[in-house]
Amino acid sequence: MIGQQLVDKIEHWAPLAHKMPHDPTGMQLGDLRRPVKHVLTTLDVRPEVVQEAINQQVDFIFAHHPLVFRPARNLDLANPQNKMYADLLKHNITVYAAHTNIDKANPGMNDWLAQALNLRDIKSFAYDQNGVALGRLGTLTKPISVLKLAQSIKRQFALTGLRLISNQQQAIVEKIGIIGGDAGKFYPAALKAQVDVFITGDVYYHTAHDMLAAGLSVIDPGHHIEAIFKQQAQAIIEHWAKANGWELTVISSQCNTDPFTYI
Repeated sequence: MIGQQLVDKIEHWAPLAHKMPHDPTGMQLGDLRRPVKHVLTTLDVRPEVVQEAINQQVDFIFAHHPLVFRPARNLDLANPQNKMYADLLKHNITVYAAHTNIDKANPGMNDWLAQALNLRDIKSFAYDQNGVALGRLGTLTKPISVLKLAQSIKRQFALTGLRLISNQQQAIVEKIGIIGGDAGKFYPAALKAQVDVFITGDVYYHTAHDMLAAGLSVIDPGHHIEAIFKQQAQAIIEHWAKANGWELTVISSQCNTDPFTYI
């Protein structure tokens, strides 16, 4: 098979038309006409992930976060980002990213996160300008306090820390809304959906004040919980390979690309 065949399947599952405005999702680097025999799935494309791909003789990296968020101003290889591009080109590794379109896909990022929390009766909320749902909401199998839910999420995702935004930590909650990544701006949609707790990452300081003023409890587990993408995308591509008779090996990155250490 060639890269374009894999991309065709990805874009049927998560159409580019569903990405958020200004999101540089899609083809990042390489040549989709080249044969693909080894695929690596990853949350981020960082130098250590590229080295892992080289070591594993990978032809195609399927990432959640785009490789190129900002255009290169030059091709000076003293710049680590440029060096990473050069290493990918030197080893004929194609990179493709599916970002906010995977967040909206069904199944997609927010389905996987909701399932990881064992939510029941999962439904959609928080729609984009085209009416495509971004978030997921559901109910806990057993109502618990806001604080205990936060502690449970910390264990579930093996986190060393998270942020809890709540004036009512002992309140018993059941209806949960979740949007992976940086989705604090969607908290009005969570209020409209009448969730008891909203889970999302990268909440800004002033937005947190607005959430508290609105009486909303929010758990911010960070951005890296989206690493769930690695195993889920691997399983989906393996299913496609079996169904289509592709001779394809799919591995998920073993690199931890979380940039934060809590001390």
